[in-house]
Amino acid sequence: MLLGTLSVRFDPSAERVALESALEAGVNLIVANMIMLPAYPTTMILAPQYATLPHEEDLDAVRETASRAAALGIRTELLRVTSRRPVRALLELASERDAGLLVFGPDLRLTNRIRFRVAARTVRRGANCLVWIAPDG
Repeated sequence: MLLGTLSVRFDPSAERVALESALEAGVNLIVANMIMLPAYPTTMILAPQYATLPHEEDLDAVRETASRAAALGIRTELLRVTSRRPVRALLELASERDAGLLVFGPDLRLTNRIRFRVAARTVRRGANCLVWIAPDG
């Protein structure tokens, strides 16, 4: 089971679907925060850990989601993936981890609508597993 977002907190419905599905199936949950890698060549060479600034992601909210999953007894893994192509990286992660369900659920209040539609279309076309996309599935 894979729950993915794009540098923002999860939509509540996506979080609910992922947690309930993981509980029901008794499987591990991977919580993935996919972050766009900015084009800062010098920073990437000297200090890659500082390539993403704190205001560019909602890490605390994503950690809270992972904590809620762990509190329910779900084995949870929190990943923070930085990539020039975060949606492609999410699909690769789903394939590598042999996910049965990919829940793609960035909070739409914090996500550009056009970027979300393009990302959702890419996820639907490229995933080799079941896909649920927030907010309407």
